[in-house]
Amino acid sequence: MAIDDIAARLATDRATTVLIDGRSGSGKSTLATQLHTAWPDSLVVRLDDIYPGWDGLLWAAEHLQRELLAPRAEGRHGRWRGWDWTRDAPAGWHTVGPQQRLVVEGIGALTPASRALADLGIWVHAEDDDRKRRALSRDGDLYRPHWNRWAAQELAFIERHRPQACADLIAVPTDLGFGFTTPEGLP
Repeated sequence: MAIDDIAARLATDRATTVLIDGRSGSGKSTLATQLHTAWPDSLVVRLDDIYPGWDGLLWAAEHLQRELLAPRAEGRHGRWRGWDWTRDAPAGWHTVGPQQRLVVEGIGALTPASRALADLGIWVHAEDDDRKRRALSRDGDLYRPHWNRWAAQELAFIERHRPQACADLIAVPTDLGFGFTTPEGLP
């Protein structure tokens, strides 16, 4: 299965919402961008734009479900509040129509409650050493002092919500893009 196959399935099913979750540096943003390109007229919402600072992972997961996904599942406009990392303060609200094709990516996107409001859930799996190398190479000194603090939140989220178990697909980065399997095939 390839990204184009997933996009074709989403179009055939008239899907509107895909959730992409995984730990820092796993490849979520890359996968979301590829899916956005293959799934015309889709919008990508990145949880990096929502987390209220370095301690806000659980808040963002609840905010996503309550403010964006639940209203859309009821046929209403959903919304999400941004975070201004420079000012360390809330930013503006953004509205997403109920039929807008939406890809949400970030750790915290996939919980049992949010999966029930979406058409497809994907967990991106990568080995810890690879994830850390990619994340620190991408964000460097900005992220380095927060790596352990954020990793602890990721682990707490995973323990509480078991996102891999509610995923429909597991994506594994490869040299050629991503390989896909089912949750039972998770290494």
